[in-house]
Amino acid sequence: MRVLLLGGGGREHALALGLAADPSVARLIAAPGNPGIAALAELRSVDPVDPAAVAALAVEVGADLVVIGPEAPLVAGVADAVRAKGIAAFGPSAEAARLEGSKAFAKDVMTAAGVPTARAYTCVDEAATAAALDEFGAPYVVKNDGLAAGKGVVVTGDREAALAHARECGRVVVEEYLAGPEVSLFVITDGEAAVPLLPAQDFKRAGDGDTGPNTGGMGAYAPLPWAPPGLVDEVMRDVVHPTLAEMRRRGTPFSGVLYVGLAITAGGVRVIEFNARFGDPETQVVLALLETPLAGLLHASATGTLAEHPPLRWRDGAAVTVVVAAEGYPAAPRTGDVITGAEGPGIIHAGTRRAADGTLRSAGGRVLCATASGPDLAAARDAAYALAAGVGLAGSHHRTDIAAAAVDGRITLPG
Repeated sequence: MRVLLLGGGGREHALALGLAADPSVARLIAAPGNPGIAALAELRSVDPVDPAAVAALAVEVGADLVVIGPEAPLVAGVADAVRAKGIAAFGPSAEAARLEGSKAFAKDVMTAAGVPTARAYTCVDEAATAAALDEFGAPYVVKNDGLAAGKGVVVTGDREAALAHARECGRVVVEEYLAGPEVSLFVITDGEAAVPLLPAQDFKRAGDGDTGPNTGGMGAYAPLPWAPPGLVDEVMRDVVHPTLAEMRRRGTPFSGVLYVGLAITAGGVRVIEFNARFGDPETQVVLALLETPLAGLLHASATGTLAEHPPLRWRDGAAVTVVVAAEGYPAAPRTGDVITGAEGPGIIHAGTRRAADGTLRSAGGRVLCATASGPDLAAARDAAYALAAGVGLAGSHHRTDIAAAAVDGRITLPG
């Protein structure tokens, strides 16, 4: 199989590792890729949000499967353009990708499907936003209605900060706050059949103890030793299958990976958000534990044959990833600094570039993901932090508490 992988971040490096290890993959091409992916795939240049350009590249390289990593190309209609060329594409259509592209649309689908989620209002002016904030009270949750690269959500006890975020975004969704531990669940689907992956937990705040500004994600771990029995079955029954049925009813079936962001509250499981692609950095830990060949699984989703795919196989143990971020991230990350200690196994490239002199340099806010597995969560955590300690990047920072509460048994479920 010839596979074209679209994207160049940490999620795509993790996908490339899985695809390159699949014996069915004879050729892997990545566009635009990154220096880490370059060790696994042939890199090509393309504008990832130009559907015609991506489709033309897929034809040129003779791709049998196009795997679309980031959300922006999906919302732009890249999967539609690839399919129009008769090539299998892993990822939803532009219409179906609105589950991520518009928070208001996702809420509408959830309501129609009877999916348990937070009460919310869509607001387009400050008066409506203020009224919604006052109805729900603090902590205030304000979400940009459109794509925001994982950083469009503000959760704050400061009413003025919530209003300021709404003013900056324009159209927002104001929600009631959902108290309880959060879970990320990826579900592979062809629009009808659906297969869940291992639940994971990520860490959005920049600082230890969930302090500081929201980010694209500072680390993750899987599996979740504290997750209640039957959690995945409950989410599939009450969230995933009703959502997929509603999307079919609307004439816009969803295929690809449905990312379900959950909170386990005193009132039960509630959906925080849907995404239309793999989450980053949760992908790094979930795929590290997946033993089933990745390309075959994604191809089954893309070709409507998921019901015929064998059950998934998982490696024993656990995996942890720790994000090494650039100085100034997330507000104003510094780029161009030399990176050392990033060439060995377990280091996933998220924001790097190869300079003309051959040195590896930072090229984004989240620069590297130190990813390790182990026989248990404690061992995986120790190994991930050992990898992170070996990275040299001036001014960089990382959280020191990824998976610590889970290892120590400090996560409790409400009620």
